[in-house]
Amino acid sequence: MTGRPVGVVLAAGDGTRLRPLTELRPKALCPINNRALLDIAMDRIRPHVSRIAVNACHHAGQIVEHLRGTDVHVSLEATPLGSAGAIGRLASWIGGEDVLLHNADSWLEDDLAALLDGWSGEYPRLLVTDVGEGDGDFGPLRYVGVSLLPGRLVAGLTDRFSSLYELVWAPAFRRGELELVPVRGEVVDCGTPADYLRANLLANNGENVVGAGAVIEGTIEDCVVWDGCRVGPDEVLYRCVRADGGLTVDAPTATA
Repeated sequence: MTGRPVGVVLAAGDGTRLRPLTELRPKALCPINNRALLDIAMDRIRPHVSRIAVNACHHAGQIVEHLRGTDVHVSLEATPLGSAGAIGRLASWIGGEDVLLHNADSWLEDDLAALLDGWSGEYPRLLVTDVGEGDGDFGPLRYVGVSLLPGRLVAGLTDRFSSLYELVWAPAFRRGELELVPVRGEVVDCGTPADYLRANLLANNGENVVGAGAVIEGTIEDCVVWDGCRVGPDEVLYRCVRADGGLTVDAPTATA
C-alpha cells in the first residue's frame, strides 16, 4: 500500500431489525455510550485515511444535518445500494485509491493496527471473528464490518444494488486471495435491540448509560436512556432502551 487509503463508512441501511429505534433515527445515529455509532466509526478510521465519505439513505436528512459543517463527503442513495453498490456510486470520489471500509453499526473494542499492519494493498483484507463451523462467512470466520479494499477492485463496481461479499470477497476467498485478520477484543453488530444494549453496556463497563439532560426519577438496571429522556418516579426499567418521545424498547436477552 502506498500512501493512506480513503475512508468510507456505510450508513445507508434501513435498520429493520433495530426497529422501533430506527423509526426515530437512522441506525448510524443511535448512540453507544452517548456517542453516535457513525462518529465512533469515523473516529476509528480517521487517523488512517486521507478523507472520509459516508453513504446515507434511511433518514438521510438526519445524517446530512449531523455532518453539516464537517469535511465529510455524503453520498445520498434513493434506495440502499448494498456495500458494493455504495462503493460503485463513490468510485469517482475514491479516484482509484485503496479504501478503508467500516460499517457504521459495527462496534469494536479493537483499534485497527492489526488490520493495517503490513498490508500490501494487493488483496482485500477483512477483520473477522471465529464463530464455529457452519456459522461463518468464510468457514468458521465471520466478517465483523471493517475491511481494506484495493483501489484496483473499485473500478469493476457499479452503483446497482450488490454486495462486496458476492462480487469481491467470496470469489477472492475461493482463489486464496482474501486476507483474514482475527479481531482481538469484543465486537458487536448493533443490529437488534439486544445487541445494541450489549454494546452500550460493554462501552460503559457494564453500567447504565444515561444521556445528557436525561432525568432518572425511577429505577433502572442494565438500561440505556437517550439524551433528554425521562424515567418517571414509578417506573422500574430492566434491560431497556428509553428513547425519544418516551419510547421504551425491551432488550431482555443479548447475544453472546
